[in-house]
Amino acid sequence: MENTKAKQKNVKLYPTYKMFSWDMLFYYAIIYLFFTQVKGISAADVMLAESFYPIFKVLLLIPATILIDKIGKRRSLIIGNLFIALSTLTYIFATSYEMIVLGEFFSAVGYIIKGVCETNMLYDSLEKNEKRGMLFSKIDGRATSFYFYIDAFSSIVSGFLFAFNGYLPMIFCLITNLISIVMAMNFEEIDDAPSNEKITLRKEVKELKKSLKGIFKSPRLRNLLLFGAIFAGILSTLITLRSSILSDIEVPAQYFGIIFAILGIISGIAAKNQHKIHKRFRNKTLAILSLPVVISCVILGLWCVAGFDKELTIIVVLMVFLIQYIAKGPFNTLIRQYLNNFTNTTLRTKISSSYNLLESLFRSMFSLFASFLLRYTSTANTLTVVGCIATVGIVLLLDNMREKVGLKPEEYKEKDMKILELK
Repeated sequence: MENTKAKQKNVKLYPTYKMFSWDMLFYYAIIYLFFTQVKGISAADVMLAESFYPIFKVLLLIPATILIDKIGKRRSLIIGNLFIALSTLTYIFATSYEMIVLGEFFSAVGYIIKGVCETNMLYDSLEKNEKRGMLFSKIDGRATSFYFYIDAFSSIVSGFLFAFNGYLPMIFCLITNLISIVMAMNFEEIDDAPSNEKITLRKEVKELKKSLKGIFKSPRLRNLLLFGAIFAGILSTLITLRSSILSDIEVPAQYFGIIFAILGIISGIAAKNQHKIHKRFRNKTLAILSLPVVISCVILGLWCVAGFDKELTIIVVLMVFLIQYIAKGPFNTLIRQYLNNFTNTTLRTKISSSYNLLESLFRSMFSLFASFLLRYTSTANTLTVVGCIATVGIVLLLDNMREKVGLKPEEYKEKDMKILELK
């Protein structure tokens, strides 16, 4: 009975928690301007600093997994949010480039923990039946949409706050970080009490290798993990490139917030309706979401290079951003749903760790490559090159996934289902 009440409490709390905690509020609309204008960092160095974040996540994955195994998801979630608040505080007081990198380290600690714990906290709190995956998708999708709505509001406010004082949006961001800590304290631990078994770094590395080897034997999981990690890496790299292109075409700082707010609302609507998108397109969903994004990068880059009229260029830029935000909203929930399907609690944790590892690796590669390009060429040329490479990669991945992902349970091979521990 107590366990049931704890689960119900978690399910009820999760949407509100994610609304404030899924990602930074008062942050993304102005962080590029904060680093370049307030802290005096170049666009290439901003991208380089961001490339450290996924590298840190890779290095921290095993220690974070050990921590979660030892103290449980709830306490780990509290610690994760504490580190994110610490990262915001570091950015505010940064007096050197090294302090910005330190902030990226703190942020990596926080998000590697949250990446493993948050969705699993919800999934573990849902009743085990055939509707579990769909219910998870609906709740997480609704929670994601809530985040996008409040993020839209915070983006508008942050743009005007930045125009008044560059530090004000970051102070508000820190306040929401503290709210996230308090809310994380209200979750209940669902899993059994933390094990007293001694967990060592060597043992965890061995377990991770074993997990990766086992998971990658499944054609379905292997393709989903690679596709999700690569596309997530592309989306994260576009965050800075979008701000950079707006700066290049001389959009005033106060309009950054309005633009990203409107796009955030649209992304929230798309996230809320992700189950309808899945129902409409089924095994073509990932293609429908990804191809327009990567192709739009190429179109935007070439358009800006051509040097068309400024007003028309702004319209094209906003249309491309719209395409990217529509895809961004439902993707994060759907890829987690697809990865969690046909799994149990133990396997879900392993899959989450593997996904976070791969996502970090590809995000780092894309960020480092973009940073390298930005040192020698414009943002428009960088978008063109990144878009071309991403388009080729996504097309090849989708072609390889054709007969391996999106099938009914009975259509998968016996070998695949044994790996998923169904048989």
